[in-house]
Amino acid sequence: MSDQRSGFAAIVGRPNVGKSTLMNCLIGQKIAITSNKPQTTRNRIQTVYTCDEGQIVFLDTPGIHKAKNRLGEYMVKSVNMAIRDVDVVLWLVEADEHIGPTDRQIAEKLGNVGVPLILVINKIDTVKRDELIKIIDVYRKLCDFSEVVPVSALKGNNTDTLIEQIFKYLPYGMPFYDEDTVTDQPQRQIAAEMIREKALKCLDEEIPHGIAITIEQMKFQKDIVHIDATIICEKESHKGIIIGRQGKMLKKIGSAARYEIERMLEMQVNLKLWVRVKKDWRDSDVLLKNYGYDTKALED
Repeated sequence: MSDQRSGFAAIVGRPNVGKSTLMNCLIGQKIAITSNKPQTTRNRIQTVYTCDEGQIVFLDTPGIHKAKNRLGEYMVKSVNMAIRDVDVVLWLVEADEHIGPTDRQIAEKLGNVGVPLILVINKIDTVKRDELIKIIDVYRKLCDFSEVVPVSALKGNNTDTLIEQIFKYLPYGMPFYDEDTVTDQPQRQIAAEMIREKALKCLDEEIPHGIAITIEQMKFQKDIVHIDATIICEKESHKGIIIGRQGKMLKKIGSAARYEIERMLEMQVNLKLWVRVKKDWRDSDVLLKNYGYDTKALED
């Protein structure tokens, strides 16, 4: 029998509580995009943490919310599948005593999850110790947690303790991935998500949820990679906003995305962006699949 532990840990929670930030912090590299807008993550994203003790495969999931379209349904189903397929579930919450309807919905969903449940309280740098104790007491009344670990995903506080606690509940076994593997996501998909992240940060509130990114071409040459990408939106009016006056907004998105992609690939990037309108694509199974969200693949 191996003396190492290896297994899968899903990170779940409400939209915008810092799930992607936590995962990026734990593996020490940016893989999942982050934003101050909710529902940023749309797919399950797997990343890999490997050390002498073993290997943790993290699944970052979309924020649990009430679905309003087919894309929303896809996101909710991907969360349900992640919970079903792992060895440990991390429920990430903010350091706040207030428990809303969504928190209670999540607690009900996780109450009988059948695997160890770790409550991870994020943003502890924003509260005092006595407040934190009250928050822990409030959440302990909702679920039977195997562990409670307060952290700051943004600052990296107490994340070593979280790693230790996760390993406690993983089965003994050989690693699933090579020690150099950080994610199972193709470079094209990461590049597309980085473009979407920059669009999220640059654009007005009503537009971000209605955009998708497709990579038309990703061609590697000796010291440069050429990327042609399209930003999909739902309305002609949105197209004008994304492009901006004299193309300034599109250039701003492209410049910010190119910087991030160059950091990931460690080489020069020539990024060209286009904008295309596809009305109501978030309710079309065909278009969702074309843009990387295969709703049929999640059917039971």
